[in-house]
Amino acid sequence: MVKVDFKKELKYLYSPTKKEIEIVDVPEMNYLMIDGVGDPNISQDYRDAIEVLYSVSYTLKFMVKKGEAAIDYAVMPLEGLWWADDMSYFSQGNKEMWKWTAMIMQPPFITKELFEEALKQVIKKKNLKALEKVRFEQYSEGRAAQVIYIGPYSEEGPTIEKLHNFIKEKGYELCGLHHEIYLSDPRRTIPEKLVTIIRQPICL
Repeated sequence: MVKVDFKKELKYLYSPTKKEIEIVDVPEMNYLMIDGVGDPNISQDYRDAIEVLYSVSYTLKFMVKKGEAAIDYAVMPLEGLWWADDMSYFSQGNKEMWKWTAMIMQPPFITKELFEEALKQVIKKKNLKALEKVRFEQYSEGRAAQVIYIGPYSEEGPTIEKLHNFIKEKGYELCGLHHEIYLSDPRRTIPEKLVTIIRQPICL
């Protein structure tokens, strides 16, 4: 059986060791995605979305492991795209008006057909509210600046400001959506030790 760890294969995107800001080129990748609106700290829709993303991701993992390909791989971490129609709501922390896409990256051998089969299996086993919202989609981010942040999600502000200033100093503009990759499980990690990759797409 082949074993693959995509966090290691894509170390520069998912396991960076540098704590300083760096510019990366993010290839087009496939994701499971669910869109929503509201404060992630209190939104039931957000919790429902995460449950569905992990349920379908783990179903896909075991399908591939037991299938002809016989590949064993680790499910990737939760990620999120964040924005607001009026970005002042975003910068001022008016989280009730935040829009989000919760997502988990899928390996390149996961196809639309496998996703649809996994979805059928989850529907049979579980009654999850957000199942009708999940989709399998390619996402192309391109060039981006990113930095490791350690601490509570509520205190990311200064790090985000530092990231944005770096982008402007390097002659780039902010393009695309604020992107976060959650390398820690908040259920098992104290807020002060949460590790998050904060990423911002850029263009000239």
